[in-house]
Amino acid sequence: MDAGTRQKRVEGLEAIKDKALKMASQGEYADNVRDFVTSARKELAFELPDEDAFKKAVKATLKYKESKK
Repeated sequence: MDAGTRQKRVEGLEAIKDKALKMASQGEYADNVRDFVTSARKELAFELPDEDAFKKAVKATLKYKESKK
């Protein structure tokens, strides 16, 4: 992942954190805050995918499948 994309991901995660903290301080239920964080992180992952993490996950999956044969 290049530096520009990584910076955008960090900014997105910071914005999610700030919004979640604001929701919590306003008295939102923990379930609502958690649902917001989960859905926001999924949306961020679709907008700015981390290809390195994906490749590592694929390698780990293939290695696991080979070990089960």
